[in-house]
Amino acid sequence: MNETIMDFLLTRTSVPVQDLKAPGPDDAQIAKIIAAASRVPDHGKLAPWRFIIYRGEAREEAGRRLVALAEELEGPLPEGRRMKEQTRFSRAPVVIGVVSTPKHHPSIPDWEKFLSGGMAAMNLMIAANALGFGTNLITNWYSDSPEGRAVLGLAPDERVVGFVHIGTFEGPVQDRPRPDPATLYADYTGPWQG
Repeated sequence: MNETIMDFLLTRTSVPVQDLKAPGPDDAQIAKIIAAASRVPDHGKLAPWRFIIYRGEAREEAGRRLVALAEELEGPLPEGRRMKEQTRFSRAPVVIGVVSTPKHHPSIPDWEKFLSGGMAAMNLMIAANALGFGTNLITNWYSDSPEGRAVLGLAPDERVVGFVHIGTFEGPVQDRPRPDPATLYADYTGPWQG
């Protein structure tokens, strides 16, 4: 057993987005992160996911478009809310959107394909962590909005798995309470009895 990997998995945490600073991953590191993200269970070899990278000015543009959309849907925003929407994608130096893409297959259900996207998002985070970066996965209101998804570059039939914010983090991360693993599993004892 590789103790280093096991220790890492047992202590992995997310970093608050506002604490993710520059530098973020460079082009070669992003390519490596995406390569690791694609090495997940994928029934039928469909690659039912893709990735959108928001960095540089694109992060600011995404924020401007989210402000415009929020005001279109809700009316004028108070200044605090306006700033919150404006900075959704610019708090971390790099954000990678993990997108579930529909790929029809007669015997593979859509939920399996979406789960593969979730595994890609987790691998993406672990790969970024392995390169020394902090990460946090966020969805938010625009992920459930057809207009929000369109603003962020998704096709009408695509869905957001999550937006992984990546950056440099220094200092200890506050861990959150975790469930007791002993309460999460049991041996099989037969059909459900109610």
